[in-house]
Amino acid sequence: MKELAELIKTMDFDFFGNGLHCINFDQMINLYKKDEILLLDVRSKEELKYVSLPFAKNIPLHEIPDNLSALTKDKLIVVYCTSNVRSAIACTYLLSEGYKVKVLLAKLDELVSKFKPGYIVKNLVDKS
Repeated sequence: MKELAELIKTMDFDFFGNGLHCINFDQMINLYKKDEILLLDVRSKEELKYVSLPFAKNIPLHEIPDNLSALTKDKLIVVYCTSNVRSAIACTYLLSEGYKVKVLLAKLDELVSKFKPGYIVKNLVDKS
């Protein structure tokens, strides 16, 4: 808990004002294409049944402390959920555990709206 307390002390006006704790959709896709991120879905298993992204790892927020071994410190972890509330909590916790983490600014409904055939072919299909 000491690490979390120390981290929270750094979360001042400048921390939130500069936006360095966040990443937008286009930045996330560019890093994903370079295999530099782990996209982490922190929604519940029940939510996952209805909408999921096949290239994202799902660990519900309440299961993260017991599943840190499933995460990597070699890549940036980009967290998302439906409203960014759970994402912010997960981000703070993972930062306190020494992970590189950012919150995806796009909410789930915005993410889903981006994935149309043309976009997928241009940006995500491996053409090698």
